[in-house]
Amino acid sequence: MVNGSGASLPLHSTVDPKREAQRLVSTIIDEDGGEFITILGLGGGFAPQAALERGAAGVLVIDFDIDGIAELLCSKDYTGLLNDSRFTLLADPSADEIKNFILEQYRPALCSGIRTIPLRARTEKDTASFNAAADAIGSAVKNIAADYSVQAHFGGRWFSNIINNLKAAEEQGGKGNGEWGAGSGEAAIVAAGPSLDLQIPALADCKLRKVFIISSDTALPALLHRGIEPDAVVSIDCQHISYYHFFGCNSGGSMRNIPLFLDIASPPLLSRLSFSPHFFCSGHPLALYISQNWRPFPHLDVSGGNVTYACLSLAESLGVQRITLFGADFSYVRSRTYARGTYIYPFFEKKQNRFSPMEAMLSAFLYRNPFLDQGSGIGKSTKESPAYRETAQLRYYREMLEKKASRMEAHIIAAEGQGAPIILACKKTRNAGCGTPAPFAAGKAGISCREFLEQYRNDIAALPAASGKTNYFQSLSAENKRVFTTLLPLAAAIKHRSPLLTTADLIEEVKRRCIEKIGKG
Repeated sequence: MVNGSGASLPLHSTVDPKREAQRLVSTIIDEDGGEFITILGLGGGFAPQAALERGAAGVLVIDFDIDGIAELLCSKDYTGLLNDSRFTLLADPSADEIKNFILEQYRPALCSGIRTIPLRARTEKDTASFNAAADAIGSAVKNIAADYSVQAHFGGRWFSNIINNLKAAEEQGGKGNGEWGAGSGEAAIVAAGPSLDLQIPALADCKLRKVFIISSDTALPALLHRGIEPDAVVSIDCQHISYYHFFGCNSGGSMRNIPLFLDIASPPLLSRLSFSPHFFCSGHPLALYISQNWRPFPHLDVSGGNVTYACLSLAESLGVQRITLFGADFSYVRSRTYARGTYIYPFFEKKQNRFSPMEAMLSAFLYRNPFLDQGSGIGKSTKESPAYRETAQLRYYREMLEKKASRMEAHIIAAEGQGAPIILACKKTRNAGCGTPAPFAAGKAGISCREFLEQYRNDIAALPAASGKTNYFQSLSAENKRVFTTLLPLAAAIKHRSPLLTTADLIEEVKRRCIEKIGKG
């Protein structure tokens, strides 16, 4: 390699570059292998070769200057690297290309981790490009880590809920948008923040004007206890805590006639609470697989991570043109987490005792996550605006909702409240009813639920065992990849609880549990 002053510098040890690479890689990869390795700089290919020989699950080499890379490929035989399915070379990639490749190829459940090895002599010559590459790698890993953490906690429950919901989903009718009354073109979306207590009169007026009211499951009891029956309820949480939002809501049958929109991964009991349950497909790979191979379900964007965001997605799917947000505080107002009438108050009231009174449990719930710095007076109490406090998660939820609202064609406003202000782009108000909604209804199933599950179980059983130092996912056929992708969240959950499982043992355990669950379902 020639540096900026014209002097020639070696990329590797001039004595034994192979041994140098093996020593370096041995400090990065465990004896059992399984890591995903990114290497900055191709050089003579000694480091990626050593990583593959050590048992790396995948090796990504990133380098810049296509002319320099071409000279390397002409001067040395890289056939052994290029023929290995675990090896990839990205030449002159953009930051987005690097990030997308890692997001698509790095699967934490099948790897022992991800490591980066810089070829120092190479990276020091082009620090700007390689620093940008390192930042892209870090950004991708951060996103994957957050997603994997969720999968590790809920992967098992997601799979179980989806399988158990299929029978109810088979019986779901094919109702369309017009049957829900969203054709009015105006909707109120109701979250459960403390400001909802003050916004009830405005919501009652919306009900009188026949505005289509979409309630989050958390806000439902607060509305019903005040005599306001929403036109639709949305629930996306797979946890059993979702049941508490509906306790006491069926007195007099009030809940039974409200259309209930459920993620297919929601707890199975919820579909029995309404005469009109409507399942939708979110981002879970098994839900997508079911929608593609059994019965097409409408898709709802839940990437914002909270039910208010999902309600906004439903309003968008129904073609609503004017939307008002109620109770969307995304913060804790005057040390209160939710509006009165929501599940948290009766829940803690039943759990309290002399040693742990309700006030102590509410306080512990409030302070379970650290508050963000309020900075220059933002969120501090004034005569006009009471104090609110934000957490990192609540701020993330608010920012995601703001981004979605900015992409929508509807005119969206937030009702006057006391929480963190929602920044919404001012859009021209459209005439009510002028939207053209896409059909939000499930399609017809080609086969019965029982036949589909039997076929799915057989496809899982037919997945090959992992063997040798190969990239398991890349070794699969296209159809097997589609089937195995549906198992990745469950694999993450099992790996989280049994981190010492090898890839081969993990795959067999995932297959066993899935086949067993489908058999019971």
